[in-house]
Amino acid sequence: MSEPEQDRDQGADAGVDGAERIRRIVRVHGSVQGVGFRMDAAREAARLGAAGTVRNLWDGTVEADVEGTTEVVEAMLDHLRQGPSSARVDGIDVRCETPRSQTGFRISG
Repeated sequence: MSEPEQDRDQGADAGVDGAERIRRIVRVHGSVQGVGFRMDAAREAARLGAAGTVRNLWDGTVEADVEGTTEVVEAMLDHLRQGPSSARVDGIDVRCETPRSQTGFRISG
């Protein structure tokens, strides 16, 4: 199945350490609620050093707000495309946003 994904080259900023930071808002479609998706995403974000949030939305999707270096955010996007083995990801939508210098990653709903 094709992945609806848009990714424009914007939403980049230099972080405190001088490394360029980017921020992406990701909507994950499929069977992604009630399967441990948010906890899995938070665990992976902590492992990678990504900042942001992950939450369930009313329409059955999961939204992740991910910020970090390009390498970290791309690795997190790769992880979100798969999810935990208990989930079925049908596709993701990616939107670029301006970094907010977030720290830490949390489950927010």
